[in-house]
Amino acid sequence: MFRREITLGAITALLVGCTADKPAPTALEFRVPLFAVADNHAGGNGDINLGTHMTGAEEVFVAAPGAPTPADSKAQGEAIFRVNADGTVDFRLIASNIDNVIMSHIHCGPKGANGPIRMWLYPVVGPVGAPGPSGAGPQNGVLASGTFNPTGVICPASAVGSNRPLLDAMRAGLTYVNVHTNDGEDGVNTGPGDFPGGEIRGQLDHGR
Repeated sequence: MFRREITLGAITALLVGCTADKPAPTALEFRVPLFAVADNHAGGNGDINLGTHMTGAEEVFVAAPGAPTPADSKAQGEAIFRVNADGTVDFRLIASNIDNVIMSHIHCGPKGANGPIRMWLYPVVGPVGAPGPSGAGPQNGVLASGTFNPTGVICPASAVGSNRPLLDAMRAGLTYVNVHTNDGEDGVNTGPGDFPGGEIRGQLDHGR
C-alpha cells in the first residue's frame, strides 16, 4: 500500500526556493494526501482511481470578440476519485488561485462538449444540490471531499451516445468535472471569479 500525494505549488503560485542564504518563500506549497491506494489485484471495483486536472482552457465557452473567457483564468484544480468495492466513490476536489466558487459537479459529456450535471461535489454531495453564496472570495486548496453513491444515476444518450450508468461513463472518459464562480455583482462572465457557467474544467480519465 502506498499514499498518493499531489503537490499544488504550481497550482496555487510559483514556489520560491528557500535556502539558508535566501529569504523565506513568499508563496505556499500545498501537499495534499489523497488516498492510501491498496493493491488492486484482488479484482472487483476496489481502489480504481480516476482523476483530472482542471484549467480554464478546457471550458467550452463562446464569448463575443474581446470579451473575457475562462481561458483568461489562472485558476487550476485537481479532482481524484476512488471507486470502492461496494460501488461507492470517494473523492477529493482541489481548486486554487480561484475566487468566488459557488459550485462544482461531475457532468456527462465528451471532451469539447458541454453536458448535464449528474453529481454535485460542492457545496453539497449528491445527485441534487444548490449553489453556494456568490462573492465568497479566494479559494486555495481542498474545496471538498467525501463519498457518493452513483447507483441509479444515468448519463443520457443525448450527452454520451447511449444511456450509461454514471460510473461506466466516468470510466469511459465521457464525464468531466468543473468549478463554477460568481462574484455576485451585476453582469456575468466578466472575468476570473465570475464565470457561473464554469471557470475551470477537466475530463475524467484513469491513471491518477
